[in-house]
Amino acid sequence: MSEKLKVGILGGTGMVGQRFISLLENHPWFEVTTIAASPRSAGKTYEEAVGDRWKMDTPMPEAVKNIVVMNVNEVEKVAAQVDFVFSAVDMTKEEIKKIEEDYAKTETPVVSNNSAHRWTPDVPMVVPEINPEHMEVIKYQKERLGTTRGFVAVKPNCSIQSYAPVLTAWKEFEPYEVVVTTYQAISGAGKTFKEWPEMVGNIIPFIGGEEEKSEKEPLRVWGYVDDEKKEIVPATSPVITAQCIRVPVLNGHTAAVFVKFKKQPTKQQLIDALLAYKGAPQELNLPSAPKQFITYHEEENRPQVTLDVNYENGMGINVGRLREDTVYDWKFVGLSHNTVRGAAGGAVLCAELLKAQGYITKK
Repeated sequence: MSEKLKVGILGGTGMVGQRFISLLENHPWFEVTTIAASPRSAGKTYEEAVGDRWKMDTPMPEAVKNIVVMNVNEVEKVAAQVDFVFSAVDMTKEEIKKIEEDYAKTETPVVSNNSAHRWTPDVPMVVPEINPEHMEVIKYQKERLGTTRGFVAVKPNCSIQSYAPVLTAWKEFEPYEVVVTTYQAISGAGKTFKEWPEMVGNIIPFIGGEEEKSEKEPLRVWGYVDDEKKEIVPATSPVITAQCIRVPVLNGHTAAVFVKFKKQPTKQQLIDALLAYKGAPQELNLPSAPKQFITYHEEENRPQVTLDVNYENGMGINVGRLREDTVYDWKFVGLSHNTVRGAAGGAVLCAELLKAQGYITKK
């Protein structure tokens, strides 16, 4: 047990914090030893602090119930207890930026689920199967922060997971124009139906800031590390336009996507490329990595949230309904689990990659 890295969860009482805790139960490399949250939760046991707000399908792990929650703002005190932290704090963007860098400056790596640092030029924003090489920008971030082992790394928005990996698998065919509409689950807002009854039988055609993220974040993931500028430079293609809609589903973001290609692939070539696609997590056999990253469903009525959202423990990507289009070249439907692959699970996989690459070690 002592060989495992000691992990802290910042913002451990919220929905994503809870997802971190449930995913890290019995993790072979990481052990949750510290939970930090707002001052109002500090001093209570985790079980008391969460109370009746436990939102996961599985019970609260016994190992965390009696952990006394620390004040997330007591940075030095929390950082002294752990090898690295996951961040799921609920604060303003500026507060998040500051507190995550404050933790990094204590020589504590921060793997964040938050959006605050996604456009900080020297912070890697990584989907481990797509751009593991972006972690190389960490050396420039450490220069800026004046650290030797402390840094911030982030994962991208949950909504892009259901189509950006697909477009990456099709890179050889040169997609250049994409129209995407995402149908996003309420857990993406940190809510359940009990807390948000007006979502039952309802659709809301607006999610604040989501369309810009859905259009721009894939381009940063597809960018490159510029060693002269010491930052990530985003790609310029394909051009993406997005609409994001909140739908009455608990977990699972679905995307309806239209694509134009410079080269003209066949349907079979596109499917074969999806099934063959793998990345560093599969090659390194990381603990949370899906064995088959992307799967293709031949049935006309798949992927479906109820049938497919937990594919590969929620870490895999589902694709179906690939067909030729009359205006664009091809269209398809994608599905991913928004709080597993899209949030906490994606961050856990990033931490596993960082450990495998030597960025996260015992203090």
